[in-house]
Amino acid sequence: MARELGVDWDVIPEGHPGRTAVFDDPIEGVHKNAMRSLHAILESHRPLDLVMVMLGTNDLKARFCVSAHDVALGIQRVVTEIGRSDCGPDGQAPKVLVVAPVVVIETGIFTEIFAGAAEKSAALAVVLRDFADRQNAEFFDSNEVSCVDPVDGIHLDTEAHARIGRAAAKAVLQTSG
Repeated sequence: MARELGVDWDVIPEGHPGRTAVFDDPIEGVHKNAMRSLHAILESHRPLDLVMVMLGTNDLKARFCVSAHDVALGIQRVVTEIGRSDCGPDGQAPKVLVVAPVVVIETGIFTEIFAGAAEKSAALAVVLRDFADRQNAEFFDSNEVSCVDPVDGIHLDTEAHARIGRAAAKAVLQTSG
């Protein structure tokens, strides 16, 4: 994404393995909850023109027992908090680009952890698009350009990351233009 955007853009990755939108993970730890670190992340990088939010896959873990709608509500809460921040230009809120994560496949070593997630993740993009529209956030569906690695059904291989990065750069430019 940074390569596609060029030198006039600073892309700051803040990914964290296992991060959920709003859930304290009873197994992996409460630090996996994005809401616990969101404001520190926003403030440490201010001013931010745009914040991309790509969450939802880990919220689909069977241990959380939630629907695609509830996952989207959690992401909506994250987007609302970004909208309340003063971490954008001139002390305003930054723009938000909600990215629907790729649909998971229940296979491999994560089959039990993500039991039931395939169907829910397939529904997530539609719900997220609706929520993004209602919150005046931009939306990008990574499923349009990529898919998970069929080996574990959750993660992306190098080429999938690259396709998402290129497409996300285009979405950022459309959002900023």
